[in-house]
Amino acid sequence: MTCTLENHRAELASLLKPVFDSLGTQWLPVTSEQLCDRITSEDTFAVLPIPAFTNSQMDGYAVRSADLLSAAPDAPVSLPLGFTAAAGDPQLELQPGTASPVMTGAMIPAGADTVIPVEESATGTFPELVRCGHGTPSGQAAFTAPSAEGRFIRPAGVDLAAGALVAPAGTRLAPAMIAALASSGLTEIPVRRALKVALCTTGDELSNGQLAEGQIPDANSPMLAALLRRHQVEVRTIQLPDDPQGFVAAIDELQAEVDLIVTVGGISAGAYEVVRQALAERGGNFHHVAIQPGGPQGYAQLDDAAVLCFPGNPVSALLSAELFLVPLLREFNGLPEPRPEQYRLASDASSPEHKHQVRRAVIRDGQVTILDPGSHLVHDLARADALVHIPVGISQLAAGQSIETWSMNV
Repeated sequence: MTCTLENHRAELASLLKPVFDSLGTQWLPVTSEQLCDRITSEDTFAVLPIPAFTNSQMDGYAVRSADLLSAAPDAPVSLPLGFTAAAGDPQLELQPGTASPVMTGAMIPAGADTVIPVEESATGTFPELVRCGHGTPSGQAAFTAPSAEGRFIRPAGVDLAAGALVAPAGTRLAPAMIAALASSGLTEIPVRRALKVALCTTGDELSNGQLAEGQIPDANSPMLAALLRRHQVEVRTIQLPDDPQGFVAAIDELQAEVDLIVTVGGISAGAYEVVRQALAERGGNFHHVAIQPGGPQGYAQLDDAAVLCFPGNPVSALLSAELFLVPLLREFNGLPEPRPEQYRLASDASSPEHKHQVRRAVIRDGQVTILDPGSHLVHDLARADALVHIPVGISQLAAGQSIETWSMNV
């Protein structure tokens, strides 16, 4: 049976929606390296206001504005220096008629209501003693103009009040949002639990170590594991036996430990297609999707896990994941659907008129070059940075023609 790309996508979306919906909440420290790009599972509210206390916006002098009402260029007002306030110091009280040197981010002394930048003072610099420590300097500071109440003072909570919503449920945690969460006093963040995937390759020809005669390195496991981890998935890579009984036993053990099983290989029309043989007996659905490469596809619902089945050629395996799984992961992670970009063809290209081809392409200097369609060309795959869809009914594309391309690097 043959189905369209769109129909197969819809079937997999229906299969995986209950999986995504059941993942629940995981609490991560706000400092966790796993937090970036995760999705909040609950509304998060500020424990502290931002900023947490009223502080100085500038390096300067904290004073009472009333003490400088008469200051003028020809009649400066000189005030004795009070204690120094640096970032991290506790709050002290400003004595009337004094000026306290304050540094950016320091708590505003109690009683002060304005900050005069140091460069606006008569000397334009702090006394030497202030530079050397946080004690009370001697001497005076002179000012040649009044200063408005509240000038260069950041009130507590001016950015966000305590108890205010920081990130609603469903927010993707970009670095700036993580900064807001940390600044608001949150130490642990509720996020959707990461999807746990068992990535299973099949084939006696595959080896992860020394190659015997007739064997090849397993390229699919590291390739697809890297792709899945890019999308916040916890991945286990496993090589399964090429006999149906051993395969079923391994799958039954795995399904209790993961949310999704992705198999690679063993679903075509050959005589030793172990995945197809084993899962067809358990309600698996296998068919040919009207695309090239990547036509053979399958899926199954076991008692405790869903199963996606991709073909084994590396190009077909990667394109299958890019076309059918990555869009669902992006949606789950709150990412927008990628938009195609228009480029002009660098050279002529052809495609079988009766097939929907998904071709790898290279974008250079504002032009796109479509690569060879072979599903075994791993090095060509490594060069590609975009996909081009060539629908049924189109056999020729001319150099200079504008076509849609889809980035493989998102």
